[in-house]
Amino acid sequence: MKAARWLTRDDLGAGAGSATGLLLAAPDLSSVFPLTPADREMTGEVLRAVGVGAADRVVVALAEPAAALWTSAAADVAAAAASVGPRGRMRLHHALTALKATTLVATPTGAMDFLARLHLEFLLDPLDLGLRHIVLTGEIAAKRTLAHLAGEFGATVSEAYSSPFSGGALAWRAAEEDPLTPVADGVLGLAALNKDEPYRDDGPAELVIMPTGHPASGDAVLRTGQVARDGSGALPAPGHTVGEHVLVRGVWLSLPRLEKALSKIDGVSGWELAISRQGTLDSAVLTVTFGRQSLVGNPMWNSRIREGLRALTPVTIGVEISPEVAEAARPGVVNDLRGHHLGRDRALVT
Repeated sequence: MKAARWLTRDDLGAGAGSATGLLLAAPDLSSVFPLTPADREMTGEVLRAVGVGAADRVVVALAEPAAALWTSAAADVAAAAASVGPRGRMRLHHALTALKATTLVATPTGAMDFLARLHLEFLLDPLDLGLRHIVLTGEIAAKRTLAHLAGEFGATVSEAYSSPFSGGALAWRAAEEDPLTPVADGVLGLAALNKDEPYRDDGPAELVIMPTGHPASGDAVLRTGQVARDGSGALPAPGHTVGEHVLVRGVWLSLPRLEKALSKIDGVSGWELAISRQGTLDSAVLTVTFGRQSLVGNPMWNSRIREGLRALTPVTIGVEISPEVAEAARPGVVNDLRGHHLGRDRALVT
């Protein structure tokens, strides 16, 4: 029997030039994923499982390219579906009202930020929207998010686990303490972090998408970069990430590409990427260390770094310059204050 291939996000990106069919490309081309009707069908199945039906009207507030997949799947299940994008909370409120929406699909932080702005800026009552369902996906939710949103909106709030490559739903849960329920047997599994084999021991395990979960990729097992603790035989929802990509505001940021971009700027000797979630949304700040004092206050070098980041990712990353100079080059550091990212090297995570 032929052994399965084990692929990461970088492997999917490396095969971009030979991929065929309808391709879903990450914003930074770190992965290119061929879509099939199954991706749409499985997303529709998850919507049905969480209670969305023919009488519902769905508004999808996700970023592209996942938004198009969710909206088309919702149109198969509900009476109507529309994509309004992830930005603009007042615009989202207007869309929900004008479309008489009963269901909102959003990221956990997007939904929480929308709720905060309804209360603090717009002085509107979330109950007046009349939402029946809120489906959260695309991020690691903070604790008690589902219950808090359910109480505020008077809606059934559920969480869908979506593929980090296609954005399509593969599993769901109705409460934070619940394990994931896959759309079908054999779609998702758990793998050892340091070996290409199924998970067997206690400790952290990586969620993997099995070949039945992505028909276009043949026999490949796809490492998601998302990590969970063993759920005593059940399939736990991920609470962490691992590897060379970090999840910020629902977008996977390539750390090797960040390193490469900074290496092209003369005088950069080190950097730290700090990610936090102090309010409702993720924020990222890159602190750069120069090797020469003359560059510390140089606006041209600061501008070059900002432009390089804008070319790298659609996520806004703040830039700070360390006042200290380090002549010797040192490796970049990820400081995830959310506690999500466990490290770049899977083999070193315990």
